[in-house]
This record gives sequence, C-alpha cells and structure tokens, in this order.
Amino acid sequence: MTAADVLRTGALGLRTRRARAALSALGIAIGVASMVAVLGISESSKADLLAQLDELGTNLLQVAPGQSFLGEDSTLPESASAMLRRVNGVESVAATAAVGEATVRRSPAIDEAETGGIGVVAADPALRDAVGASVRRGRFLDAATGRYPAVVLGAQTAATLGIDDADSRVWLGGRWFTVIGILDPVALAPSLDTAALIGFAAAKTYFDLDPNPSTVFVRADQERVEGVRDLLGATANPERPEEVDVSRPSDALEARAAAKTAFTSLFLGLGAVALLVGGVGIANVMVISVLERRPEIGLRRALGATRRHVGTQFLTESLLLAGAGGVIGTALGAAVTAGYALNEGWIVAVPLVALGGGVLVAVVAGGVAGLYPALRAARLSPTEALRS
Repeated sequence: MTAADVLRTGALGLRTRRARAALSALGIAIGVASMVAVLGISESSKADLLAQLDELGTNLLQVAPGQSFLGEDSTLPESASAMLRRVNGVESVAATAAVGEATVRRSPAIDEAETGGIGVVAADPALRDAVGASVRRGRFLDAATGRYPAVVLGAQTAATLGIDDADSRVWLGGRWFTVIGILDPVALAPSLDTAALIGFAAAKTYFDLDPNPSTVFVRADQERVEGVRDLLGATANPERPEEVDVSRPSDALEARAAAKTAFTSLFLGLGAVALLVGGVGIANVMVISVLERRPEIGLRRALGATRRHVGTQFLTESLLLAGAGGVIGTALGAAVTAGYALNEGWIVAVPLVALGGGVLVAVVAGGVAGLYPALRAARLSPTEALRS
C-alpha cells in the first residue's frame, strides 16, 4: 500500500462516521487548546511586562534609610540628594519625604481616621522623569507650584478619593489643597500610587517638614548601573554607609515577570489531563469501530490485505482523528490567547513550541490511543471476521 492508499483507507472510517469522529476530535481539541492557551496567555503577560520594563529602563536605583546595628530606624542626611548628584555616572536625582501625620480627605467633614491608606509625600519636581511616571490629568509639580498648596494625586489615591479632574480640591493636613495633576500607575515606584504629592517648599511652610529625605531615586547611566550602585550607600551617608539600603526597583518587576510562569506547570498538567481524557475517548471509539467493522476487516483480509495493512489502516485513522483535533485545538488556543491578550492590552505572544507541540502531542496521544485497537483489528482472522 502506498502512502496515498494508507491515508485514503484511514480516512474512510472518519468520513462514514462523521458525528462520532467530530466528538472524538473535540476531546483532543479541548486538551490541546487549554495547553496552548495556558502557554500563550502566560507568555503574553510576561512579554508585556518585560516590554514595559524595557520602556521604563533598568537604570533606576532607590536609596532609602535602613536600620542601625541595634535595629533602630536610620535616617538619610539632609545633604544626601546633593551628594548623590556628584557621583560620576548619575544622570538625575529626585528625593521624596513622608509628611508626618498629615491626612488627605475629600472634605473636613470626613473622619480623620478614614485615611484610605493614602500618605502625604513631599517630592522634587524631577521625580516624574526619574521614576518614569506619566500624568493622566493636569500637570506635575514644578518650582512654582511646589511652593503653594498644590497637590498631585497618585492613581490609586485619585480612585480612593473619587477624583478624576485636575481642578478639584482636597482637605490635606487641615487646609484646602488644589489638585493640579493625577498620575497614571507608576510601575517602578508603586508606593506613589497611594500618595498625595506636594512640593518640599510647601511641606516646609505648612507642616514644618524635617528636611531629611525618606527616599531618593537615582537614574544612572545604563552602562554604569552596578558601579554607581556600589557608591550610593557611602555617598548618601558617609558616616554610616551600612545603614543605607540601595535597591533597584526593576528587580521587583523582573521577579513579577518570572512569577507569571510560576503556575504554568500546574495549568499544563490540567490540560494534559484533558488531553488524556480525549485520548481515552479515541481509544474507546476505535475499539468500538473495530467491533462494528469486523465484516469489512474480514473482506479486506480475504481480498489479500495483510495483518500489517489492517493494523496500519486503523492506526492511521486514529492518527488522523487526533491530528485533526490537534490542529483545531491549537487554532482555538491561539485564538483564546489573542482575544484575552488584546482585551487586557497585552502583547500577543504565542510560543512556536506551543503551536507545533500542540499538534505533535495530539498525534502522539492518538497514536498511543489507537495502537491497541489497531493490533486487535490486525489479529482478527478472515474467517472469524466474516462469520460475524
């Protein structure tokens, strides 16, 4: 038998029992689709996060006070920002400082205890560029607005207060502040999402702010990040460099990207279970098919077909059935991935290994499922098969 003969005879059973074949292929398709979708959605989410990281850059460093040898909270010197600007390889520096017990509310009628987790933070005008923040409404603080009761709200802060306009007012620390801007979520500095930002001059005037910064964000030359990082602790606090914590916010974002694939194996396992169920379904269908088609098997044997020909026919039928399910499942999984990724605003990324592997796994499952029915059909004697 030529390859064309094998395919033609193998497809004969599928053409004559279309409903049964479609339902059997559907079982394989569901398993393959779930596996392809799991890999695709995971990779799409990861690709979007890494693209966001590339856009924001990995050269942002964060300097914050650590703890003393006795476990007490340390502070950064007032001169920390100025000193860090002198480090060779530093491109920009922006300091922030927490403003005491000041709270933010929509009006003075709201209980002071209802803070909503919002913190008041004094910020340099250079903070927006340093952390890669974008302003959704209005504008950011500058040298002029930083001296007056003006505030920029983080994304979550604005949502908590129910503010979407840049011309609103909020009751901040016992006085009215005008909202001049609302930020988009800041990936590299998520703490700013729940902050209300005011200028250092305004914080000094209205709240007698301690000049020591709470956090200093440093943008370094991309090619010299590690070298700059090694110098920041000793430069920020020369007397106690061991009490300075230096971190890179992009490391947390990279960790999130890695965590996106943490449960991939689990979901792939569930998809494999679905694929196994589909394979069992094919095996069941093929066994029934052998029983139903014993006269056909006997006639073929009587006309000269060998055991090998009969076994090959039924094994090919199983492979075609599983292959069709694999192709359909792969296409369905890719479509689900694309739809979900586009809905989330992600980059669509379906690994080629998932596309090719989906069909291959389905064919292997079909081959294993069809092996026993094919052997059983091959072992039937012509006389026994015709007598049935």
